[in-house]
Amino acid sequence: MTPIDAFFDGLGRSGSDERLVKVSGSVRFDIHDDRGVHHRRLDIDHGRLRVTADAGPATTVITLSERTAVAMVAGGMNGLAAIARGEIMVDGDLALALRIGRLFSAPATAAGRPGGGAA
Repeated sequence: MTPIDAFFDGLGRSGSDERLVKVSGSVRFDIHDDRGVHHRRLDIDHGRLRVTADAGPATTVITLSERTAVAMVAGGMNGLAAIARGEIMVDGDLALALRIGRLFSAPATAAGRPGGGAA
């Protein structure tokens, strides 16, 4: 299992995140590697989370490389700085992208859940 798979699996298993109780929307991650594009869709309903491999329409689409995605899920890259550098492209609701950035800003806790902080 890749770090990206582990991260999204952890989000899906948790089922919710209290830091997103005021957030609703869908975010599709288009992750590019040498084999093509892999999709992860995060549906958020007032903190309730659902993760799928759906490539359908979403409120926000985030496009990034596998290398950048690995750095993000490891908590080693600031999402806002990566957007400014052009390493992450956001199409749709930028505010939603910034809100979910807090999921990526710290390594997973001992319980396996993502840690917190702003993007």
